[in-house]
This record gives sequence, structure tokens and C-alpha cells, in this order.
Amino acid sequence: MAPKLPDSVEELRAAGNLSFRNGQFAEAATLYSRALRMLQAQGSSDPEKESVLYSNRAACHLKDGNCIDCIKDCTSALALVPFGMKALLRRASAYEALEKYTLAYMDYLTVLQIDDSVTSALEGSSRMTRALMDSFGPEWRQKLPSIPLVPVSAQKRWECLPSENCKETAKSKSKETTATKSRVPSAGDVERARVLKEEGNELVKKGNHKQAIEKYNESLWFSNLESATYSNRALCHLVLKQYKEAVKDCTEALRLDGKNVKAFYRRAQAYKALKDYKSSFADINSLLQIEPRNGPAQKLRQEVNRSLN
Repeated sequence: MAPKLPDSVEELRAAGNLSFRNGQFAEAATLYSRALRMLQAQGSSDPEKESVLYSNRAACHLKDGNCIDCIKDCTSALALVPFGMKALLRRASAYEALEKYTLAYMDYLTVLQIDDSVTSALEGSSRMTRALMDSFGPEWRQKLPSIPLVPVSAQKRWECLPSENCKETAKSKSKETTATKSRVPSAGDVERARVLKEEGNELVKKGNHKQAIEKYNESLWFSNLESATYSNRALCHLVLKQYKEAVKDCTEALRLDGKNVKAFYRRAQAYKALKDYKSSFADINSLLQIEPRNGPAQKLRQEVNRSLN
């Protein structure tokens, strides 16, 4: 008896997934195409399902070296569900293969705004930085279009949305983060990190704190050994009232430099905003042991002390 042919969108997608895992990429692409046609013929709007099918077919095209169709399918997937990480990563890989380094760089950085521990995006952004520096020289950043800012709602969406690889992502995330933190930056990486930090500082002076965070993020991807980069990013988080993020950055800054006065002060401010007055008071006292005559810290201690009493 002949095996039953897939006759639903779900069955076609599952069959496509199986063919893909078996390395039968052309067959998988055909199955995803049939599923797309069936879904579109039904007339019911299901952007999530349609986006996944486009993204899956794009993966087949990428495996077969068909970068043009991969980009088309990824773009269709992203039009349906913006900021889909798989579609962004696949399109970035296709752009990179076609030597469209600016477009690849933008997609890699967009992924890193959603999850800054994705190893393939970290490595891709580093490769694209080197390629763009080789092509355009030290002023290469001035030739870039503005990178799309991923809204917080989209970042939370990808943290919570169940997916085929959700468990695998959760398992690998801690490993990726550990690998990123333990990576020893090269001299070139350290220099690029310094330049990016300075660019972030200039944006802070202009009041562009969101853009400054993006620069500090990039700087830390190249080298996460600079305490001041974390404490500077913490300042931006404070201004944007992202107090928990400010605490995390100050804690990391102090891990790298236990006498970073700005980190103590900004973490004390963040704790105060979070109504954790005991922690705030402890940080101010630590700061004043380093700089007993620090006027702003003395004033903040008085304010926190009133809240404690």
C-alpha cells in the first residue's frame, strides 16, 4: 500500500522538515511551496504560519546556494512577522555570500538587538566589520544606513514565543553567553571597541541615549573587558528608566573594576529608583570610602537615609 500523501498544511510542513533534516533540500523546498499555496488558497490569515514556511523554504535555498531566492523568501517572512531571528540570520548569510556586506551587517546587528548572545550573529557582525573596514577604511560607519531599532515589544515576543528550536535555544544560550564572555579579544577588537565606546560617548553628550546604547552594545561585542563601557551604558539605562538593566551593567562594571566610582553611584541611583534603599545605601557607603568628599554621593546618601527612616 502506497504511503499516504500529506494533505494538510501541517503535514506538508512536517514532511518538509523531515526532508530538510535528511539533506533533501530541493524536496523540502517543494513541500514548503505546496504548503504555502495551500495556506494561501484557504484564504485565512495566519501570518505566523506563513512566515515560518517562507523562512523554512529560504533555508533550503541557502543550503542549495540559491542566495537570491533565499533573500526573497526571508524578506517575505519578515514582512509577515517583523524581526524574526531565523529569517534575519538566513538573509544575512545570503547577503554575506553575495558580498553585500552592508546589508548582512545590518541584519546581524538587528538579531543582536533581540538577543546579544547569538553566536552566529556575533561572529557574522565581526566578519562584516572587518570586510567593511577593508572596503571603506576607518570611516566605514559613516557610509552605513541607519540600523533598524528593534522595539522592546519585539524583543519580549521572541523571548516568550514557542518555536521549533525553543528548547535548544534555551540550552545553548548560557553556553553562548559564557563563550562570549570568555573570548579573549584581539588588539584590533580592543581598538574597535574603544572607537565604538567613544562614538557612544558623543551620542550621550547629544542626548541620544538609545543610539548610544547601540554603540556600547557593539563595543562590548568586540571587547567586554572595559569597565567604563558598562558604567556608561548604565547611565543611558538610568535616563531611559531601565533601572534593572542599569543595575546589571553597574554590577558588571564593578566586577571588572571594584573602584569604579561612577558604577557605584549609578547603581545606587538605580536601587533607589527600585526602592531597594538598603542596597542603595550600601553602594553609596562603598563609594564614599573611595572618595569621601564626593558631593553628589553625600547628597544621595542623605536622600536614601530619609527613605530608610
